[in-house]
Amino acid sequence: MHCPFCRHDDSRVVDSRAADDGTSIRRRRQCPECGRRFTTVETASLTVIKRSGAAEPFSRAKVLAGVRKACQGRPVSEDDLALLAHRVEESVRSSGAAELEAHEVGLAILGPLRELDEVAYLRFASVYRGFESLSDFEAEIGLLRAERDLTEHDELHEKRPDPASI
Repeated sequence: MHCPFCRHDDSRVVDSRAADDGTSIRRRRQCPECGRRFTTVETASLTVIKRSGAAEPFSRAKVLAGVRKACQGRPVSEDDLALLAHRVEESVRSSGAAELEAHEVGLAILGPLRELDEVAYLRFASVYRGFESLSDFEAEIGLLRAERDLTEHDELHEKRPDPASI
């Protein structure tokens, strides 16, 4: 790391801390030549490989824009959207890979979006998965209903006391 003051090509790390959002590291450095201190911020780059083969840096803003379109006219706040985009970024970064395919980003969006709003989920899934007919929508709605029924069934059994414990 070059010193920004004297351009010496080395520096010593004095202190390291994770930034508030956990996606970067702040390092306090000192130049052995001039003795001045400076701060650097290091982030791990995450590259998305698109279907065309082109590579671009991961963008939380692009995730947000896509999800915002799916949520248009739905009772979803900007805070909800920002939280979803944050969850998606955490999810893809936790994979540990420096590169991931756009398909993987889409998969990371689907789960949190389904929890947030089922209609927005269907809109996003219809574009992402390339629905071509009503039967595609019907099949996806059938899966959503089956999962909801299973969840409600499990919740019902959790609330009911066990006869053996009475």
